[in-house]
Amino acid sequence: MTTPALSPDDGLRAIDVLTVATVADVTPSVRRVVLSGTPAAVAAAGPTVNLLVPRVGDTAPRWPRVAKDGRIVWPDGAHGVSLRSYTARRQDPVAAQVEIDFVLHGDGPAAAWAAAASPGALLGVAGSGALGERAAAQLLLAGDETALPAISRILAAAPATCRGVALLEVAGAAEEQPLTAPEGLVVRWLHRGDTPPGESSLLADAVAALDPPDGDDVFAWVAAESAAVRAIRADLRGRWGLSRAQHHAIGYWRRGRAMSPAD
Repeated sequence: MTTPALSPDDGLRAIDVLTVATVADVTPSVRRVVLSGTPAAVAAAGPTVNLLVPRVGDTAPRWPRVAKDGRIVWPDGAHGVSLRSYTARRQDPVAAQVEIDFVLHGDGPAAAWAAAASPGALLGVAGSGALGERAAAQLLLAGDETALPAISRILAAAPATCRGVALLEVAGAAEEQPLTAPEGLVVRWLHRGDTPPGESSLLADAVAALDPPDGDDVFAWVAAESAAVRAIRADLRGRWGLSRAQHHAIGYWRRGRAMSPAD
C-alpha cells in the first residue's frame, strides 16, 4: 500500500538498517542470520522485531520512514520492501548484534532473502514488540519451527521452579535444536515426517491429549500455522477453561500464503 509522501517537517525519521555479519544453517530448514548495527538500534530491536526485507540482490532498497506515532510511511511507487514480524533469538547490545532464525521451506520474501543472504546484505528494522508471555507456575508452550526462537527465549527465562510442557512440531529429528529449560518443564518434539508444514494436526492433537493442569497459576503460549492455533485456542478456552489473561495464541503464518512469521 502506498502512503502519500510527507515532507521532513512532518517529523519522519529514518529506519535502522542492519548489516549481515554471518550466516549459518542450524538445521536443514532453519538459517541463522547474525545482523550488526548500532548499539542503540540493537537495544531497541525486540524481542519481536518488524523486519523490512528488500528484494534479493537489491543493494540500495527504497526504505520507508517512520512517523512520530510509529506508523511506517512507505515511499511512493514500487519499492520492493516487505514488512515481516520475527522474534530475535538473541540480542547483544554490547556487541551490537541481533540473531534471527529464518525458516527456509516457505516461498515468501523473507525466506527468499534469507536463502540468498551473505555478509554485507542489508535488512531494515522498524519497531518492535513483546512476546506476549507471562510468568506462571505452570506453562504450556506449543509451536512449530517458526515459533522456536520465541519458545527458546521463554524457556530460557522461565524460573527454575516452573513446571509444564513444551510441544514442538518439526519435520523430523534433524530439525530439533538444543534448548535450555527448567528441570520440571518437559520438552517434547513432535515429528510430522513427510506431511507438509501446515497440513498436520499433530500439534493440536498433542494439546488435546493433555490433561488440564490443576490450579489457577497457569499460562499457555501458542504460535504456529493459523488453523492449528485456532484449534488449540478453542481447546484452551473450552476444555482447559483458560481466560484471555491466561493464554497467548497467535497464528504466525497461514497455509497457502508465504510462510513467514508475521502478526
